[in-house]
Amino acid sequence: MTLRSFKYTLINWFLPLGYFILRFYLSTLKIRVVGEEIALGCLSEYGRLVVAIWHQRFLPALAYVTKFKNFKPIVMISQSRDGEMIARFADRLGLVAVRGSSRRGGTTALREITETLKANTVVIHIVDGPTGPKGLVKPGLISMAQITGAVILPVIVSAQNAWVLGSWDRFLVPKPFSEVTIEWGQPFIVPRDLDSNSFEELRQDIETNLAEGYAEADLNSGWHEPL
Repeated sequence: MTLRSFKYTLINWFLPLGYFILRFYLSTLKIRVVGEEIALGCLSEYGRLVVAIWHQRFLPALAYVTKFKNFKPIVMISQSRDGEMIARFADRLGLVAVRGSSRRGGTTALREITETLKANTVVIHIVDGPTGPKGLVKPGLISMAQITGAVILPVIVSAQNAWVLGSWDRFLVPKPFSEVTIEWGQPFIVPRDLDSNSFEELRQDIETNLAEGYAEADLNSGWHEPL
């Protein structure tokens, strides 16, 4: 057994413990939700949602996502071995993991998501994952909505107190017992037929909406990302 194989064997052994530690950590966060009626209204009117969120902020959102577990939200997770462990966590949280990313297996994953959306009604899409650049909305978000007829809903996540990791996206980890705000934005309706210019214009609009939304939420929460 190689050192790398031993590492993953050890991690898999402690995975159930890690899940309970994660749930305990998430339970310490004080979640404040704004605009949930927008999401429920869009589900009622359009039937399907694509939830758009930054990679940097998805951790605290896990404390809220279980509220929607009856909808069995779909989430794309990378095909790496690390992704396999994340997929197992996602399953325990009531999410439906589809394996793939913009770099590897993306076309297959997109096809599987669109098929799964025939039975499920919500996709959680990390718009700039798995490797960024930070805040860049990739075209798969819009393609997914076009194919399925889903409406895109931005989700803004901010925290009063947080650590920032040294990863490519400066991953946000709210400190235990801090307040986390999760705010639903206004929907983006995606026409089935878009020429390349209209497609890019919509992509940029969503990207700007998310960037401005996160900046405003951080300002309102009194938190500033360290330089």
